[in-house]
Amino acid sequence: MAWRVRTRIQAAAALPAAAALTTVLAATLAGCGLPALGGTDERGGEPVDPGAKAECPAVPAPGDSAARQLRAMWIATVTGIDWPKDTGLPAERQKADFVKLLDTATAMNLNAVVVQIRPNSDAFYPSPHEPWSQWITGTQGKDPGYDVLAFMLKEAHARNLEFHAWFNPYRVSRQDDLSKLAPSSPARQHPDWVRKYGSGLWYDPGLPQVRDLATRAVMDVVTKYDIDAVHFDDYFYPYPESGEFPDTPTYKAFGGGMNRADWRRGNVNALVRTLSQQIHQAKPWVRFGISPFGVWRNKTSDPAGSATSALQSHDDIYADTRTWIRQRWIDYVTPQLYWPIGDRRADYAELVRWWARQVQGTGVQLTIGQAAYRVGEDAVWKKPAELSRHLTLNAAHPQVRGDVFFSASDLAANRRGFAARIRRDHYARPAIPPPTDPAGSAGGNAGGGEGAAARAGKAPTAVQDVRADADGTGVRVQWRATRDAASYAVYRVDGSRPRCAPVDPARLIAAVGADAITDPTAKPGRAYTYYVTALDRLHHESAPAGGATVTAPGG
Repeated sequence: MAWRVRTRIQAAAALPAAAALTTVLAATLAGCGLPALGGTDERGGEPVDPGAKAECPAVPAPGDSAARQLRAMWIATVTGIDWPKDTGLPAERQKADFVKLLDTATAMNLNAVVVQIRPNSDAFYPSPHEPWSQWITGTQGKDPGYDVLAFMLKEAHARNLEFHAWFNPYRVSRQDDLSKLAPSSPARQHPDWVRKYGSGLWYDPGLPQVRDLATRAVMDVVTKYDIDAVHFDDYFYPYPESGEFPDTPTYKAFGGGMNRADWRRGNVNALVRTLSQQIHQAKPWVRFGISPFGVWRNKTSDPAGSATSALQSHDDIYADTRTWIRQRWIDYVTPQLYWPIGDRRADYAELVRWWARQVQGTGVQLTIGQAAYRVGEDAVWKKPAELSRHLTLNAAHPQVRGDVFFSASDLAANRRGFAARIRRDHYARPAIPPPTDPAGSAGGNAGGGEGAAARAGKAPTAVQDVRADADGTGVRVQWRATRDAASYAVYRVDGSRPRCAPVDPARLIAAVGADAITDPTAKPGRAYTYYVTALDRLHHESAPAGGATVTAPGG
């Protein structure tokens, strides 16, 4: 991940700026409806049962469109890059700082956060397999006094932000002394699983026990917590440093005569394939995504590669991303394209084209990892419009379904106004993530099989009884929720419109988990018509209920 090249000065300076960005963006927040506090059905009606007759049966559901985007930011916890900045702070202060980062996401009109919860074979939750993370309290194994993951999940979902739980499968420690790890660490208990390489400690990916530990750690979270996705970054075998990764005994024991490079890739593939199967079997709505290094192979090494001259993840860290996509083991891929447009070694434009070709027709969604941390670095990155240019270029490739920014502190810092510019140029309105048919479902192009249709997503029952009322703060919109919906989308059009009518995705003003919003942007004296749809956990959207027309107060 990008912290390989960032400085602690950058990270330490960012958090106070979260409030600053929120202030800068406050004036532009007028584009989105704000969820009502509480999110209860104030009308007192019972929720709509699944399969209930729609109010507007002839009106189609909106379907997928270019307006659907995943907009996310990474929240890195290792070394306090984003949070917690200070392991000595009391829990309440840590919580408040995390909420500030979520406020940044909301101010930017993002719809997801990717939060690192297993950075070094440790945990941001009570784990039966691994100790509490040192990056919470400063001491590995020390109980912080609260379930950190449960807290983060609750706060993210309260803002209708998806929570992608970010795991590092093989990294043990950034230092190389096993005795400094907690006694309960699996690395301490099984030192034969661990290899010293560079300045740190790593599990050996070739050992079946290591793959089993990583699988159990991930599945413990999948089964116990209401996460939306499992996320891996670019760390598999370690990036090359001095000498070969010391796995010769493992290779001799398990290599089976294979070429060592192919064997290593096979070890990583085995973990990815197993996790894909187990995640989707346990909870079909939980997605599995990976954010690899941005170059798979250079064209000089493989005609199927990109026209680049950079490190190759296939050859150097044994991450065969192209196979994961083609086998449909993952639901989304987020290559880290941390170069500017026109870079002579790795041109952003060339790489977007290459990755777009890889996902075409596979069912795997492509989102792009954006280098917010690089803004201000050099002549190119001093231009505040560089990342905005990236998003403009993405729009020419319909396979690109969104962006993820590294990282939260950098968005909050808003150096040279780059974040506010992205908000103004591209994120003026909220967005719903694109619909997903998970790997292993009938629509997921991964073999289907018995029960596959049941695992595929399905649009929930439409809401009913939409009502819009003028109040002192704008217009209050509320509706009868549906029992099979996970969230709701609210659309607004000017003037008095037909009660039953299709919705325009460009008219989205709010995506919420509640059953009411307050729209403070309605102009006094103007008439508006509001429509509401329901969405499932995989963002399949119902048709709209009958709309409600109101004249905003004042004027």
